[in-house]
Amino acid sequence: MTPSESFLAAKTFGVVGASTNRQKYGNMVLRCYLQHGDEAIVIHPSEPEIEGVKAYTSLAEAPKIDSLSIITPPKVTEQIVEDAIKVGVRHLWMQPGAESGEAIKRAEEAGMNVIAGGPCLLVVLGFRDQ
Repeated sequence: MTPSESFLAAKTFGVVGASTNRQKYGNMVLRCYLQHGDEAIVIHPSEPEIEGVKAYTSLAEAPKIDSLSIITPPKVTEQIVEDAIKVGVRHLWMQPGAESGEAIKRAEEAGMNVIAGGPCLLVVLGFRDQ
């Protein structure tokens, strides 16, 4: 199984970096999961809900997440990876622009399946802006 197939085989998908702004990639990634009928869990420090999905303030507060999409600035990604390691996330997809060499190294050292520097989830799943 390829890294992306392993990522997409998960039962639950977390989204860090989701936005209420429908023009932002974080919002599009969330909507992409929803379009495909997947269970999405939003992690956002201040929004109570995005696109009708309850948001949790942190990974520690959220239900178990198997695969996590990260759409944040690289420095924030580094902290998200540390949090993901602590709660047992197994698969990470750092969307283009979210990657950090340090975050990738740390996640790989922790034994996580990491997708970075590659395709955007929106392309792989075929997002339709509605």
